[in-house]
Amino acid sequence: MSTIFSHPAVPVAIGFALGQKTIPRSLLFIGAFCAILPDFDSISFAFGIPYESQFGHRGFTHSVFFAACIAAFFAWRNHEFKVDGASVKRHIVFAFLFISTVSHPLLDALTDGGEGVAIWWPFSKARFFFDDTPLPVCPIGQNFFSAAGYAALRGELTLIWLPALLLGLGGFSVRKILGRFTRTGGA
Repeated sequence: MSTIFSHPAVPVAIGFALGQKTIPRSLLFIGAFCAILPDFDSISFAFGIPYESQFGHRGFTHSVFFAACIAAFFAWRNHEFKVDGASVKRHIVFAFLFISTVSHPLLDALTDGGEGVAIWWPFSKARFFFDDTPLPVCPIGQNFFSAAGYAALRGELTLIWLPALLLGLGGFSVRKILGRFTRTGGA
């Protein structure tokens, strides 16, 4: 799996790129939470649920269906997310939180270990990885602070955080340039 430190990179980058007038801090916080949420399924180990079960780690919580349900729940409650006193439009809340949540299994599918992700659950119980898996899998538990854990973090810095940083800075720059362009009347 990717680490808990790297899953929020996607919503943070999108939030920075779009700015607080589109993605307020309260929504950004929920987006970061949603990016981590699928790994709450690791509690299944404590209940003896096998890893490969659809209710085990990287099972149903790592699906497009789960991401859509989570995003729909928060979009329905969108009165909590405000910009300048007005609620953020439901489709913005849904899209941002869907992308935030579904980014989790997509990043996990880039790792080189584990059982794969059940991305199409409940329509398929099959688990998959991308053909190219450049991210070292991060060990779970006390082995996190091992050589393998540090290797996973190094990989995530270059393959997740650097592209996320570039996306965020690129979006921020475009927003500032367009804002300056429209304030000057196109000159």
